[in-house]
Amino acid sequence: MRAIDYIRLLSLAAIWGASFLFMRIASPAIGPINTAFFRVFFGLIGLAFIIVIIRKSLAFRGKLGKILILGAINSGIPFLMYSIAATLLPTGYSAILNATTPLTGAMIGFFIFSESLTIKKWLGVTLGIVGITVITTVGDSSIVGNIYIGVAACMIATIGYGFAGFLTRKWITQQGGLDSTLVAFGSQIGATAFLSPFLLWNISSGPTIDWLQGDVWISLFAVGFLCTSLAYILYFRLIADIGPLRSLTVTFLVPPFAVLWGFLILDETISSGFLLGSLIVLLSVWLIVSPDSQKNSLTS
Repeated sequence: MRAIDYIRLLSLAAIWGASFLFMRIASPAIGPINTAFFRVFFGLIGLAFIIVIIRKSLAFRGKLGKILILGAINSGIPFLMYSIAATLLPTGYSAILNATTPLTGAMIGFFIFSESLTIKKWLGVTLGIVGITVITTVGDSSIVGNIYIGVAACMIATIGYGFAGFLTRKWITQQGGLDSTLVAFGSQIGATAFLSPFLLWNISSGPTIDWLQGDVWISLFAVGFLCTSLAYILYFRLIADIGPLRSLTVTFLVPPFAVLWGFLILDETISSGFLLGSLIVLLSVWLIVSPDSQKNSLTS
């Protein structure tokens, strides 16, 4: 890898780590539904601007309907769940649970899509469950009353990511493929459409919200434009330059950055139980995403 690749990788991890900070700032102030909606809405605007700048043709080739569904599964539901978790958990908790996406993806692939799992990956899944259990039961005592709801919300988000990965392969990749910019743009349209009824309901019947909060709008703009639109550009550039496997190493770098931002900006602290659980989770993710050296596998 070149020096510029390392810079892009670290920049992407820092940006995605900051997304949990921005949600942590915005969600308690304006609510999870509003936070999730404006994240996908501003992400949509940012991607639309990119498409205009590069003069990309909006040729979805009959795949727009499925891409809209993918948007709800891969962005709408996960962003809503992480916004809920942001009202309950410190920044680092959501980030490390987000890192279990390969774990949930492996389990979804095995039980639903008939994917094979090697012994090593089964070990990774087992360790991941152990790590999540440690984080949940030996975490910070100050959030013990809400930690189960927050962890459940994060795990629902990773399940959405896992399903979306397989559905993208089935609906897009195996059906002739489609430019990744269009997939991202269409998915944000789908996510915005999915969250719009929740937004209207929340505004009409939810609690009164003070919309004149500068730090909240800065966080919303940042999580939409910076952590969605710009991060998307960096991620796909990395895949093109260093390949998908090396790009997945960003999974290990996001949680430390999220913890750092939470400590520097919000004065959050972490417990020894969280650190132990995080190390176990990261080991499990490494076992799942690293290349297999053996051909023997367990299949359903």
